[in-house]
Amino acid sequence: MLLLIGIGGNRGDVLAAFAAAVAGLAREVRVLACSGVWRSAPLGQPQDDFLNAAALVESRSHPRALLALCQRLEAAAGRDRDVERRWGPRTLDLDLLVAPGVVIDSPDLVLPHPRLAERRFALAPAAEIAPGWFHPRLHRTLADLAAAPEIAAQRCDRIGEISAP
Repeated sequence: MLLLIGIGGNRGDVLAAFAAAVAGLAREVRVLACSGVWRSAPLGQPQDDFLNAAALVESRSHPRALLALCQRLEAAAGRDRDVERRWGPRTLDLDLLVAPGVVIDSPDLVLPHPRLAERRFALAPAAEIAPGWFHPRLHRTLADLAAAPEIAAQRCDRIGEISAP
């Protein structure tokens, strides 16, 4: 199964956390591509800007197993979901964004990500590496969703690349 994973963070050495996360993913799944790094305005409380990226992976596992891997990588980077506030600062955030033709609605996993189509910081990196993928609920490509005026108006600028660890 092909799947896009969103990568974000705004606390500590974020670029090192991104590189370590991609390396951790590569130990368990095939990483086919990584987007560039994007800087975006935070949601919610006042805090530092976020850095964001996306990884295109291929996995033989169910998305739930990939979600568990992502949560282990977040914890290894110092993320503690028990103490953080929603949309607050974090060292690493890994979100399953979308898989072609896959829709999952369960208490522990929703695919595609329920707010993917509303957020330039997720769409821009995703569309960079999979522009022609269709959102399985909205039936529009990621590139089309990213180009929508209300999305394109959100501050999010490409600033570089993910470095190898």
